[in-house]
Amino acid sequence: MSGPAPGRRQVTAERFQAVLLDSDSTLVDSAAAVRRSWEAWARRFGVPAGRLGETHGMPSGQTIARLDRELDLGLDLELAGAVFDEIELGDLGDVEALPGAVDALGALGDRAAVVTSADRALASARLRAAGLPEPAVLVCADDVERGKPDPAPYREAAARLGVDPACCLVVEDSPAGLRSGRAAGAATLGLLTTTPRGQLGEADLVVPDLSWVRLGVDSEGAWLALRA
Repeated sequence: MSGPAPGRRQVTAERFQAVLLDSDSTLVDSAAAVRRSWEAWARRFGVPAGRLGETHGMPSGQTIARLDRELDLGLDLELAGAVFDEIELGDLGDVEALPGAVDALGALGDRAAVVTSADRALASARLRAAGLPEPAVLVCADDVERGKPDPAPYREAAARLGVDPACCLVVEDSPAGLRSGRAAGAATLGLLTTTPRGQLGEADLVVPDLSWVRLGVDSEGAWLALRA
């Protein structure tokens, strides 16, 4: 477990109006399904798997558009995106909740929002497959014009909860997601579920997964504490 990086906010000493959590690889273990889906999509469209580059933490549509530009594929972007969505929705068999996810959502109640780069159908399906409740506020790729690492998704979640994003804690596992949360003005908690510590430089605090912290709500707002 790593403490706060120099110059970062002391998130364990702050109170928050809300906690905004990523879904894939933060609450839900879907890493194998995501990898298989991209590999299947790449085979379908003749893209060498080694040319996919970074896909984690960003909307699939942004990744497909990037690949189309970089590789001069001449894709029908709408069709290519629809094919990827269909592949992902059909691959839910080994999706499960990550350690600490059930406790975190249960403890936070209506002070939690989920902010994901998946579209709404897939986000809901993965939460159900993992046995997790869908929060009242679920911000998906189809809810914003610009996805992570743009701050728009986390700003939208804060607005729906009626809070200032600067008074929120963002929980993420990817560099793109952490950049999104930080650009929105939020404090950030990074998880080592997919990304090495050295690549989570945006995070105020880094832990292996949500089981290493306690989250809750009291009369003063949401809080986070490191487990002993």
